[in-house]
Amino acid sequence: MQVASILTVKGADVATITPESTIGDAVTALHHHRIGALVVSPDGRRVVGIVSERDIVRRLATDPDVMTVPVSHVMTANVHTCAPDDEVEQLMVLMTGHRIRHVPVVVDGVLSGIVSIGDVVKHRVTQLVNENQVLYEYMTGTR
Repeated sequence: MQVASILTVKGADVATITPESTIGDAVTALHHHRIGALVVSPDGRRVVGIVSERDIVRRLATDPDVMTVPVSHVMTANVHTCAPDDEVEQLMVLMTGHRIRHVPVVVDGVLSGIVSIGDVVKHRVTQLVNENQVLYEYMTGTR
């Protein structure tokens, strides 16, 4: 299966924030959208970073005034991305190997979606349930 199959189910909407926005703005956006990460983009198309709840908590541990700090000072600038035609199994290896939970989907340098570890797990569980149903039907002769 390809990443595009996940985006087909979940959609291609991506919450973004500008690098100049404050961490306070990021916290508000994360809460509002009920998500764990925002893609940092100056124009909503180009990925320059990603800021997650984890990034904010780590900074908060050493800087109690983090809420007024620009997102660009807390974000992860080295963003791992994928393409819609990448295999979900490749994405799982990337997420596990780099201990990341969110991977922006990029096409020709333009942000076109985001996949979270939750999206991958949901996709995989659905796939296993479908495979189980096919095997059950085969073994019981109901197919």
